Amino acid sequence: MVIEAMSEEAVDRIFHALADATRRDIVARTMVGGRSVSALASHYAMSFPAVHKHIAVLERAGLVTKERDGREQVVRARVEEVRRASRLLDELAGLWVARLDRLGEVVAEPQEGEGS
Repeated sequence: MVIEAMSEEAVDRIFHALADATRRDIVARTMVGGRSVSALASHYAMSFPAVHKHIAVLERAGLVTKERDGREQVVRARVEEVRRASRLLDELAGLWVARLDRLGEVVAEPQEGEGS
């Protein structure tokens, strides 16, 4: 199970990182190739330092890397880690669907004292 293979802290960092729309967009933009921090910042109505902070959150979660290329810093998605996060979300969704299915079964069961 993916959840067991990850520490609670790692899972928390991933959920925190993906909880923000800007960070999700940064991950999506960097999945197709590296982007400089300045190129990424041009897409958002916020300061360069604010975008840089979003990237730092994604780095701590292990979803992106940042490396220097000359004068620029290039951000790249860590595709395997993004896939791992996707599997984690799929697994959690599966758990909730199973719980809701079971709840539906319990609600549909005739209760004692009801007419049959």
